[in-house]
Order: sequence, then structure tokens, then C-alpha cells
Amino acid sequence: MAKKRIAVIGAGISGLGAIKCCLDEDLEPICFERNDDIGGLWKFQKNTSEKMPSIYRSVTINTSKEMMCFSDFPIPDHFPNYMHNSKLMDYFRMYVKHFDLLKYIRFKTKVRSVRKRPDFSFSGQWDVVVETNEKKETLIFDGILVCSGHHTDPYLPLHSFPGIEKFEGCYFHSREYKSPEDFLGKRVIVVGIGNSGVDIAVELSRVAQQVFLSTRRGAWILHRVWENGYPMDSSFFTRFNSFLQKIATTALINNRLEKILNSRFNHAHYGLQPQHRPLSQHPTVSDDLPNHILSGRVLVKPNVKEFTETDAIFDDGTIEEKIDVVIFATGYSFSFPFLDDLIKVTNNEVSLYKLMFPPDMEKPTLAVIGLIQPLGIVLPIAELQSRWATRVFKGLSKLPSVKSMMADIAQRKRTMEKRYVKTPRHTIQVDHIEYMDEIATLVGVKPNLLFLFFSDPKLAMEVFFGPCTPYQYRLQGPGKWNGARRAILTQRERIIKPLRTGISSEDTHSSLQLSWIKIAPIGLVFLAAGLSYFRYIHHGKQK
Repeated sequence: MAKKRIAVIGAGISGLGAIKCCLDEDLEPICFERNDDIGGLWKFQKNTSEKMPSIYRSVTINTSKEMMCFSDFPIPDHFPNYMHNSKLMDYFRMYVKHFDLLKYIRFKTKVRSVRKRPDFSFSGQWDVVVETNEKKETLIFDGILVCSGHHTDPYLPLHSFPGIEKFEGCYFHSREYKSPEDFLGKRVIVVGIGNSGVDIAVELSRVAQQVFLSTRRGAWILHRVWENGYPMDSSFFTRFNSFLQKIATTALINNRLEKILNSRFNHAHYGLQPQHRPLSQHPTVSDDLPNHILSGRVLVKPNVKEFTETDAIFDDGTIEEKIDVVIFATGYSFSFPFLDDLIKVTNNEVSLYKLMFPPDMEKPTLAVIGLIQPLGIVLPIAELQSRWATRVFKGLSKLPSVKSMMADIAQRKRTMEKRYVKTPRHTIQVDHIEYMDEIATLVGVKPNLLFLFFSDPKLAMEVFFGPCTPYQYRLQGPGKWNGARRAILTQRERIIKPLRTGISSEDTHSSLQLSWIKIAPIGLVFLAAGLSYFRYIHHGKQK
């Protein structure tokens, strides 16, 4: 029997993982990438192109290497925890070479349309029109994995800024920004306090005469360097913390987070205090912003009420004169023009089961991968999505009824509306561990903590109290990787390794052991509580 052919659209972080997952399930992937290289968003290009993601030269990732790697391919231990985009590309190339993925990618090829075949209700097959060197061809596929990302359509709400049309200075969306050299001595306004806006404001403040950071709502600012100097995400995203969040109230968690964040710098004093709580908006990560506000290099301002030919008038009535440049870091919208309305997008909202599958298709042979904005890390989530999607394509996993899927979609939407500030930015939010476990359960790879506590206590302690790294989803079930246990037990060593370049491995090992011994007594208390909890859940399911 011939292998099922799967079209993978895009060779970014989602697409690369999707190719590998197809091969793991003995499917035949063909990946179409309109660029001439892998990497998608993370491939720096000096010139921007329409419908193509784009980053600036200095971009460094906000997620640490142990948390954002592919689940069966750890990032080298000597790589920094937070990698520059060029270093991340090095890792992608290693991954592609190791699993021999390059031969499945067709570069400089655009997907023009994806349409159901006339016998779709029976076959589930697709006609895919692609274009290479201005030549079109139609190919037949048994499944489609849409990995085109959601950073392609810049959102530029000029209608919200009266007078911008008569502004004599320069203005553009942040995706056009590449490097600071052209802004020497300029007076610059950056509109938007997301990660890009803050990064650009901080970088420009080193060369500009003055940078103003305009924000409508303010933001909670997380920092990469967390307790004891560990990366923020590896400290924050643990199963232990997730367990506490389940038994604590949201208000209690928000209070704790606000106390931690304000202990570093008082957000109200810095003009950043938002009305919403930390868990109600996608966080902004910056270690440098407070320093640059403190030194006056960045001045925080409210929303721009109006522009004149040369000035900006803000909501509080203040005026900043002789503005040279306005950079709108106002985010992105997403669309799927090649899908011919198969997936409708309205105000950045889509109706997809588990944010992946259109619920009303006769055959579940199309899935969207990576259309998520996690309080966490995209790459391992996208990889896990692909693991599930490929098993659905093969018929090894079944989707529920249309009615059940629609109910799940509606419930997810209600939950998001209740929790998050209502903006186009908060329509595809997920919590990292909760969503990963949700998909992992469907794949059959969610780690069995109760079993681990009895069979492998050392591993169980690291799985429960340590960072919830992607390797956890390779311990059991389909796609089990024999290296997963070792990868988990050595993850702290890989975190520390690039920091201690002048200290011997023996010193590093002993310090790691010492830090673990310090938390062991506390760990044992919570281990007992955890065991009681898991026994309760286990017996409850048996009844």
C-alpha cells in the first residue's frame, strides 16, 4: 500500500517538526517553502517581502534552550540559554541534517490554493496548486499540515491615530525595522509595549536622542533571569507550579506574581502599571527596559491621541515636539488566503478544535500547526500538535463528533474571554503545560507521574519539580525516545554549562548537587502531598 502523501506548508519551526513527525508515522511529506531557506520567522533577512515574516538583526529568543527544543533533539550544552537568532538557525540546521529532512523541502515554492478533490467526502484528498519560478502545477495530497505561522500580516491601525496622514516624519510597522544605525540622534516614538516594541525601544535608545514608549494599557514586565539566575521559563513552567495553580485561586496566583514582579521594580513608579492582572495578558519579557527608563533613555508615555505635522499629543495632554520617527509595534493578524475560505478568520478569531482541526470537515485531513500564542513556548507545542495530527491522518487517533468539537471550541472561547483583556492579540492563547498535556493525552504520551513516583523516584522528582521540558513527552507511548530519561536528568547541567566557562566540570557538578539537596526536604513534603493527590485522582477514575 502506497504511503499517504502529506503537504507541509512552511519550513519554519512548525514545518520542520511536522516533516519529522510525518516520517515518524511512515507518511510521505513534501514541504513547500516560499523562501530560499529554512527557519521561517527566525531567518533574518535584510529586506522584507509581502506575506513573509521578518525580524530585526539583534533578535534574541525569549524562551530558553531546554524549554524550546525539539523533544528528541536537545540543543548542544554549550549553546547559550537564550540564543541569538543566528544561533537558533544553527540549531535548526543541525536538526535538519541529523534527521535528513532537507530532501523533503521544496524551496522558493508558493502554495497558491488548497482545494478539496471532487471525491473528498470519500477520499479526504486535496488538490494543491503550487508555483515555482512562475510555473504552476497541481499535486494531489492525502493530508495538509498548515505551518505558515501567524506573523505574516502586519497590523497597522492607522485609523486609531488621527493626524498621522499629515505627519511629516517617517512612520512604519515594526516588521520593517532591522537595525539602529539610521536612527542616530533622532527623536523616536515606539507605539506598543509587546516584546518587539520594548526590544526596539531599548535598542534605539542607545543611539537616538530620545525614545518615547507609548502604551495604551501598560504591561507587566517579566525578566529572563529568574530566581537563582535560572532562566525564567525553566523556573516558572514546572509541574509543581502547575499543580499549585490548579489548587490555588487565580487571584492568589496574580497576587504572588505581582509581588515578584514589583520586587524588581515598582511598575506604578515606572509608568507601566496596567489595570489588568498578570495572567490576563500575554507578558512582555525584558531585562533591559527598567534600566533604560531609570536612566531616562526611554520615557514611558500614554496612548497617542493625535499627531500634527511634527508633534505627538498624548492622552494625558502632554506634547512631544519635533518627532522624527514613529514605529508601530502593533502586532500581527493572520490569514490563510491559499485555503479558499476553508478556514474563516474574523478579527483574528478562528473556529478550530484544539486550535488545530476545522470541526465541520467530512474527513479530518487538514490541520493547522503552531497557530497558538502560549504563555510558554511555541516550538514544543507545535511539534506535539504535529504528532497528534499525523496520527489522526493515519486513523490511529479519532476526532470526536462535530457537536462535541463545537462545544469544546465554544468553551475555550468563553474561557479566554473571561480571563484575557479583549484584543486581537488574545484569541489563540494557551497555557503551556495545560495545553501540552491536553494534546499529549490525545496522543498517548502524557507522562504517568503516579507510575514514575513508584518505578523511578529520581526521574519523577525531576519531572514534577524540575522544568517541564519537551523530553517529558518522549518517556512513553507512540514516539517514545530512549534518550528522554537521560535528557531530563541532565537538563540542569546543560542550563549551567554555558554560564560557567571558567569553572571545571567537577565544581559545576557539585554545585548542582548542592542546590538539589537544599530543596529536597521541601520537595519531600510536596512529594507526599502530590502522591496523595494522584492516588485520589487515580481511585476517583476507577470508581
